[in-house]
Amino acid sequence: KGTIHLFRKSQRSLVGKLTHEFRLVAADRRSWKILLFGAINLICIGFLLMWCSSTNSIALTAYTYLTIFDLFSLVTCLISYWVMMKKPSPVYSFGFERFEVLAVFASTVLAQLGALFILKESAERFLEQPEIHTGRLLVGTFVALFFNLFTMLSIRNKPFAYVSEAASTSWLQEHVADLSRSICGIIPGLSSIFLPRMNPFVLIDIAGALALCITYMLIEINNYFAVDTASAIAIALMTFGTMYPMSVYSGKVLLQTTPPHVIGQLDKLLREVSTLDGVLEVRNEHFWTLGFGTLAGSVHVRIRRDANEQMVLAHVTNRLYTLVSTLTVQIFKDDWIRPTLSSVPIANNILNLSDHHIIPMPSLKAADNLNPVTSTPAKPSSPPPEFSFNTPGKNVNPVILLNTQTRPYGLGFNHGSAPYSSVLNQGFGIPGMGATQGFRTGFTNVPSRYGTNTRGQPRP
Repeated sequence: KGTIHLFRKSQRSLVGKLTHEFRLVAADRRSWKILLFGAINLICIGFLLMWCSSTNSIALTAYTYLTIFDLFSLVTCLISYWVMMKKPSPVYSFGFERFEVLAVFASTVLAQLGALFILKESAERFLEQPEIHTGRLLVGTFVALFFNLFTMLSIRNKPFAYVSEAASTSWLQEHVADLSRSICGIIPGLSSIFLPRMNPFVLIDIAGALALCITYMLIEINNYFAVDTASAIAIALMTFGTMYPMSVYSGKVLLQTTPPHVIGQLDKLLREVSTLDGVLEVRNEHFWTLGFGTLAGSVHVRIRRDANEQMVLAHVTNRLYTLVSTLTVQIFKDDWIRPTLSSVPIANNILNLSDHHIIPMPSLKAADNLNPVTSTPAKPSSPPPEFSFNTPGKNVNPVILLNTQTRPYGLGFNHGSAPYSSVLNQGFGIPGMGATQGFRTGFTNVPSRYGTNTRGQPRP
């Protein structure tokens, strides 16, 4: 018998988690309409695929892929509702908005893959063109057109609506816009429909249906079956050209890039922040698009030591929050440190640092490498030195001298003249007078040889 764990949470499988989240979305009445359209879309796709097989038309197959894309858009709309229901968690601290960005990216990329598949099949059909049956070609065209337009106009798909407006225009939209300007110049009343630019999804549905109608007429009149392959290529190119700008835009959002249209505004706000009272530097700034229409960012602000952190944080947040909705600001004060005057340990009997000098002496090599007479390292093969200084050269410790005068700059030097008697009292003597300490070193028990030559005889 296994051990019974009373308080262990049961681990759900992936299917169980998806079922739980689907029930959460289905509990909202707004999603019922999307689920109904999704069920109708599946039925419509089934009929269209059967008609594509019976007519042997690859152009109708390419147009059916647009209906499959509508199913992807409905799933994206459900994900958008699910994102609005979910709250940020410790794992997803910024929320779940990037899921709908990922859904849009996946939908557009799958549509482009379908277009590439159509192009490959069309290239094979140019070598051997099969016969096209037009019995249900026109019926399938109008059924797909009606359902696509009805789905696009009946359901407000927030992610795709934002992407279609924010992404760059496709080549199909640009050509239609040029044609629309000419038409609106003749009939000004149509400017509200065609200008400034049409919905790309509605435009591709109408253009694809128009291509299928031309295909139907040419096959019925002249039995020109190659036009079906040409229409399939045209629909595939229009699909690819329409979905590519959207996939590029959503891909940049997934890569956490800064939107180009807000770079100028961000630079202006950062310049304003750098001029705030107490702010010394603004650095490590990073701004990216968290979701569709949501900008996130983080910035480090260095302030003066006497500045109020909460006041500066409030002003910085107030300036940047107009553009960046999710903002992280890190405030840190200027951490300059005064240079220390000494780096050696001080004796215990010294209580007041302001009354003493600390003169560090340079460290020398070990005693076994030094000549007992001079401070020059002794070498067995080198001749003896010609002259020597009166320096001990062994175990030199820092000398602590009493400071009786004011140091204006705190560098350890006495400024101004001192009485001659005070100099003698501090241990400094005149060379050759037999003082208690040598003039050059300040150490006792050193013979005064300042006035002798190398042989110990007085110089003239």
